[in-house]
Amino acid sequence: MSRITLYSFILLSFIISSSCSKTEAPAAYGPIPSENQMRWQEMEYYAFVHFSLNTYTDQSWGFGDEDVKLFNPEKLNTRQWARICKEAGVKGIIVTAKHHCGFCLWPTETTEYSVKNAPWKDGKGDVIRELADACKEYGLKLGIYVSPWDRNHPDYGKPEYINVFRNQIKEVLTNYGDVFEIWFDGANGGTGYYGGANEHRKIDRTTYYDWQPTYKLIRELQPNIVIWNDGGDRGDLRWVGTEAGFIGETNWSLLNSTGEVPFEMLHHGVENGNTWVPGEVNTSIRPEWFYHPSEDTKVKTLPQLMETYYHSIGRNATLLLNFPIRPNGLIDERDEKAALDFAEAVKEVCDENLIVNAKAEATNIRGNSRKYEAAKTIDADKNTYWATDDEVKTASLTIDFDEPKTFNRFLVQEYIRLGQRVKAFTIEALVGGEWKELDKQTTIGYKRILRFPTVTATKLRFNITESKACPLISNIGVYNAPQVLTPPKVIREQSGNVKIIPADQESEIYYTLDGSDPTSGSIKYTLPIQTGDGKVEVRAIAYDPSNGKSSQVSGERFDIARKTWRILSTDDIKAYAIIDGDIASAWNQPRDKKIPADLIIDMGKEEKLTGFKYQPNQSPWGPGIITNYQFSVSQNGKKWLLVSEGEFSNIKNNPLWQTKNFEPVIARYFKFSALKNTEGTNNVGYGEVDVITQ
Repeated sequence: MSRITLYSFILLSFIISSSCSKTEAPAAYGPIPSENQMRWQEMEYYAFVHFSLNTYTDQSWGFGDEDVKLFNPEKLNTRQWARICKEAGVKGIIVTAKHHCGFCLWPTETTEYSVKNAPWKDGKGDVIRELADACKEYGLKLGIYVSPWDRNHPDYGKPEYINVFRNQIKEVLTNYGDVFEIWFDGANGGTGYYGGANEHRKIDRTTYYDWQPTYKLIRELQPNIVIWNDGGDRGDLRWVGTEAGFIGETNWSLLNSTGEVPFEMLHHGVENGNTWVPGEVNTSIRPEWFYHPSEDTKVKTLPQLMETYYHSIGRNATLLLNFPIRPNGLIDERDEKAALDFAEAVKEVCDENLIVNAKAEATNIRGNSRKYEAAKTIDADKNTYWATDDEVKTASLTIDFDEPKTFNRFLVQEYIRLGQRVKAFTIEALVGGEWKELDKQTTIGYKRILRFPTVTATKLRFNITESKACPLISNIGVYNAPQVLTPPKVIREQSGNVKIIPADQESEIYYTLDGSDPTSGSIKYTLPIQTGDGKVEVRAIAYDPSNGKSSQVSGERFDIARKTWRILSTDDIKAYAIIDGDIASAWNQPRDKKIPADLIIDMGKEEKLTGFKYQPNQSPWGPGIITNYQFSVSQNGKKWLLVSEGEFSNIKNNPLWQTKNFEPVIARYFKFSALKNTEGTNNVGYGEVDVITQ
């Protein structure tokens, strides 16, 4: 090479280098997260623990009149909570310092209704202090739940209570070190003890709590905190409209700073919202939030937990998973096993990122700068990103594996510090020399994980088909996740026969009737099981003969058969959906029938009843969910005895089986009366209704 040519080459290289180095960074687009919100988002997964007097009364919501002397957890060990959470992969623990009943887990100066008057540790105990110390020992962050509603305090509903509430917040945010999140429930007003008044109190949730001065106090006491609130004013985080464990496939981390927030906004966010308010998916590892012995066989299975993972963390949200604490003060061993199995399964999904040693090329790179090249999406650095030129809102990035790779998961992240931008994208795989579309989705945000049938390909193409501004992609991952067998569903039909329904037709089903765990050596299911008229417990597994693997055990305890039952309050044959054993079927009373509305059933013979169960319509946000009820019994269908009345606490957000017990009574007929529904209308719906016998 001549000296002139060499000089020209060096000069050209310098010019290109200088040009690239001067490429301007993308400007922020729209609302962006605060540093507090970013720290919270990067936690991804943290735990709730629910523990209060409800734990000892088998209730969902206490009324505020429960005896403080009930609180005496003889084995309470917050280090056990922290150890399990740490091993389960969570990053922090939020504790119910005060739930709706008003009982405080710390020795507060604001009320006598606290641990200082409980027999536990002779009134010298402090659950929050013990948990704060345990979290510090295990490297976990501490979060605090303080219910704005207080069914015990005499001043609730009056202006004086707001100072009490703020003083409670001040105590928990001052005395226990750093708190990463404070959590306020939206439940408010209703029947309560209220210092002995025993009355119904109503508040305006949009004005009563006067949130803004409270927020100011919180941020002064804990500058690094995030605020979760479903109480009317915008906090830093939002509820997603359900406690079932999922957020919308389309999920913007944005809301508007003022105005009502209907379900659609909670579930999907607002594309052009003017405030950064990301979603937090809160759900429990059991059906309910507090511990109930009847739910020992209802711990969520691994497939259920994995669905929650993909529908929360995998959809641009965080996951807040609850552990109900037992009356002895410990997390149940069944919950522990489920959480650890869940952690292992998530680890297996992300065990090997197939993009290691792959090559990434894009159709557009910002200013042709290496700082924003496609390789930045696969460099394992969350602070680097591929960016396009400002005017480019559609682009493609191709990953070349250089050899065939088998995969079924795709992970992608935006660099959200500069805003959420992508509105739509697709992914394709090069199979046999032809591009095959694997999935087509909308938003990305902090993290998006897609699932699709396993494919073997040499290349993968990520196409951004619509974006609000030039896209910024910080990370891409490609994985081959192992299959997780789904346990079969067990139902008992009105005839009394038990059906076991597999999740797929390829697996074999085995079951037991003696309460033991089934294996591939147990009874093989082929036809509905004839179990007679009495109680029966059925436990079942799905088994894959090709690899010898089994699903987790699913189990159901059934009470008496309902084959002799007749519905007397309606002639509509469709009403028998409420006693057909299938929770997926439902029936609503005619719209012209007003509340109170009665469901009357003749059981065909006398039974010794000790309770009843109600399951609302299980379609998403099914109509006519009953909140207040009366349950009466009769021996002749004419003279009725009221044996239970009250509310189904939290049923709107958690529409699962509701169980109510009462003193044993002999009856042939029962009348289930709906007094109020979640909508404030006359609509009344049922998924299933059953009784509990002695």
